[in-house]
Amino acid sequence: MIYSLKGEVVHTEQQLVVIECAGVGYACRTTDNTIARLKKGETAKLYTYMHFSQDNVELFGFYDNMELSCFKMLLKVSGVGPKAALSILSGMDTNSFALAVASGDHKSITKAKGVGSKTAQKIVIELKDKLAKDMGDMSAAKTAFVPKNTALGDALTALMMLGFSESEAADALSQLDTSLPVEQLVKGALKKLG
Repeated sequence: MIYSLKGEVVHTEQQLVVIECAGVGYACRTTDNTIARLKKGETAKLYTYMHFSQDNVELFGFYDNMELSCFKMLLKVSGVGPKAALSILSGMDTNSFALAVASGDHKSITKAKGVGSKTAQKIVIELKDKLAKDMGDMSAAKTAFVPKNTALGDALTALMMLGFSESEAADALSQLDTSLPVEQLVKGALKKLG
């Protein structure tokens, strides 16, 4: 099994990157978020997952372990294959995905190409329970993927300092674009909460 690849990025296209390692080019299916962090001609490291199907063997590569973990979780949901998992993780970063699942926001997941409402609801139902079981309680699950030194983490802390519970704040933030600056995240969450 291939755990990771480190080498020069020689080619990228939509949901595909080629990493050359010791003269061999490895084609990895990947998310738009990973491709956005790679530059042709530079050295990159991808964490990989090899998927075997009846007709094919494909290698998938991700910029960090968190994205790889989310991808593997999605594959465990019945009816979700690699193509749908890539589509979901291309449309939202791992923080947004975790918050959507933890707060039961299946509508955010339906924005991904090829993912309908039934599939999104199934993802939320199956993974919400897994997150809750793995992390103890739902409030921990809602904030488990929120790095403390990010705009999202700072917004969560600010809302908690204003008197909102961790789960209330996480629910409100999960409905917003997580790429916004802290001030806009807090203002947007306050509107949702108020």
